[in-house]
Amino acid sequence: MSEGAQPEPTPVEDLRTTEVDLGGLVNVLATHLYSTPLVALRELVQNAHDSHTRRLLEDPEGDHRPLIRVRADAARRTVAIEDTGAGLTEPEIHSYLATVGTGYTRMLRELTGNQELIGAFGLGFLSAFSIADEVTVTTTSHREPRLGHRYRSRGGEQYRVEPVPARPRPGTVVELALKAEHSHLADEDTLREVLGRYCVLLPIPVYVGEDEQPVNSVEVPWRQALGGDQHAARMRFATAFGRRFEPLTAFPVHPVDGVTDAVGLLWVQDGGTYGSSDNRDLAVYLRGMLLAEDARDLLPGWAGFIGGVVESGRLTPTASREDLQRDEHYRVLRKALTDAIVDGLYETARLRPAAWRRILTRHGQDLLGAALCDERLFTLLADDVPVPTSQGDLTAGALRAAGGGAVHVALGTGGGFEEMLYRAMQVPIARGDRYAVLPFLRRYARLRGCRLVELGSEQGNRELFRDPERPLPEGEEAWLAAALADRGEQLVPARFDPPGLPLVLVPDREAELKARIEDDQADARIPSAALRLARAFTARTDGEVKARLYLNLACPAVRDLLAAYRSGHTGSATAAGLLRSLKVIMAAASSGPAEGDLTAALTGVGTAVSALTAAVPAGLPDVPDSPGALSDEA
Repeated sequence: MSEGAQPEPTPVEDLRTTEVDLGGLVNVLATHLYSTPLVALRELVQNAHDSHTRRLLEDPEGDHRPLIRVRADAARRTVAIEDTGAGLTEPEIHSYLATVGTGYTRMLRELTGNQELIGAFGLGFLSAFSIADEVTVTTTSHREPRLGHRYRSRGGEQYRVEPVPARPRPGTVVELALKAEHSHLADEDTLREVLGRYCVLLPIPVYVGEDEQPVNSVEVPWRQALGGDQHAARMRFATAFGRRFEPLTAFPVHPVDGVTDAVGLLWVQDGGTYGSSDNRDLAVYLRGMLLAEDARDLLPGWAGFIGGVVESGRLTPTASREDLQRDEHYRVLRKALTDAIVDGLYETARLRPAAWRRILTRHGQDLLGAALCDERLFTLLADDVPVPTSQGDLTAGALRAAGGGAVHVALGTGGGFEEMLYRAMQVPIARGDRYAVLPFLRRYARLRGCRLVELGSEQGNRELFRDPERPLPEGEEAWLAAALADRGEQLVPARFDPPGLPLVLVPDREAELKARIEDDQADARIPSAALRLARAFTARTDGEVKARLYLNLACPAVRDLLAAYRSGHTGSATAAGLLRSLKVIMAAASSGPAEGDLTAALTGVGTAVSALTAAVPAGLPDVPDSPGALSDEA
């Protein structure tokens, strides 16, 4: 075929029709389309709801009292869903009930534009065969109130329809003869629990058994007339709907003109979260019926403490109607929900300070991260959210005030010499190893124009450990390094407070990071993009210096040690050994690895004490074993 030539058209006589194995198709749709057999109850109640809506559309002046009643018979292993809706004529049974993919509801909604009709795909009735061996439908149409019909099918592939006496009033009963493995559904308490969640937003009352109270009796706050204590109504709904946690506060989701029609309610859960834990809990309803029970991806990732319910008529369901298409309406709703959370937190901080304090206490760690994700949240939280410190949870403002205008943050986990230093400084130190603390405080320092001292970083160490007034002679510094430092430690002569602290061992955090990312398993643990950035950051260090040993030349004990060394005093080596043992013991109390031998250090303390006491002049009295051992001669 020459360039640019078109392919030959396929001859019409070669075109064939795709064959469909009806039995296999029905089995796939009925058994494998839905993730849980409970969906069958939802689909059948939804069909009953649409039957009522259809009747109101076709006979608006008729005497019609809508209700849906679901009954269970454990002895017979049956569940029956009864409605007083439009019912079906015999042709409608064949055209809609027994035809896969054809739904009267969808056709009626397209004709009338009525958005209260829920059905869309003409597949819902098939779900009954996922839990039932046999399905029986007894119905009387409001168009033919003197006629009754009964549909019966095993498996959904074949069925029969027979005439029966008309029902006392129009409507339908769908009876399911449950499969043995689904017999637990023939229990009214189970039905109340399941339907109470599926049907909570349906405008038509749904009863279980002979109950006088419908399972969807809870007031839906966004459907109520304005007035009264709206927040109390929201809290009642959130309390009734929330499955795992009590609500701390609740705030509305409003439609946005020209953007989204979504309405609903969000609440802050009284459930512990920390850092990466995710307790987002969002249910999405389409025209009043539960569509997606776990739609957490519609909420921002930082909102691990948010629960809620929203309903929309614009979202597009999948064929199983258990999930949502990720289309433009979905993306628009995600942004609208983020805005609703931010607005709700602002409203809570302004109008309900007690609830706001509880939220800050309960979810401070999550809110630190949330503040970094949204500029509006950072503005709200900057001076309110608690930060974990060496002196308990404090706000960044309190940290700044206690630090004399500077915010101190430790990059390590503390312990050992670092912990001693923090306590000696007598200022609270933020825990930079905790989730989101360090980036939050960096941003806070830029916003408030204050100094941030990062303990463990090179810059932070320079602020704490000042240069000595005069450098040490090379020989003295070399002797001190040999006497005090272990492998991987660099001796750094300095001056720092308090003067009573002779030395401090500070791990090199960049060297620690380099060791972690160069570990054999780093490629498996860390995403490649993050690994490349981390390796670029640590390329400037060779990793040989794992810690810096800052020697306090302002300390009297260190000055005396140097004087003894300069004078050739024999006790200088013993005193240096005592300091070295002290360093190893304190380093062993930290969270990081210690290079020194702890057992040898403890032995060294005893050896040093023995050597020093051996130099005590003779003739001094022995120390008594007990107060009673003191003699008159002493």
